[in-house]
Amino acid sequence: MSDSAANLIRIMVIFIPLFFITGLYCVITTRNLIRTLIGLEVLSKGVTLLFVVAGYLTGQTGFSQACVITLILLEAVVLAVASGIIINAYRHTESLDTRNLENLKG
Repeated sequence: MSDSAANLIRIMVIFIPLFFITGLYCVITTRNLIRTLIGLEVLSKGVTLLFVVAGYLTGQTGFSQACVITLILLEAVVLAVASGIIINAYRHTESLDTRNLENLKG
């Protein structure tokens, strides 16, 4: 492994947990639905980076690329469905606060 690859892996070892922690913090602490969705996306970007680095380290780049493409597709579907739910919730409650969703019936 070359020096530039070793430096890249050292950087990723710092940023992958940073993405995890930041995304998890956004999902857990906020009451705003948009911020929760952004936190979920940041968390999934950390998982994507983890797959890329793991594939590079193990030499299975083809498998890691397939997993990353699948993860990106799942992210797009989750983002589209969650955006639709958030828009519908905003139309009914006039707010993006999760505490107001407890008042919905159905």
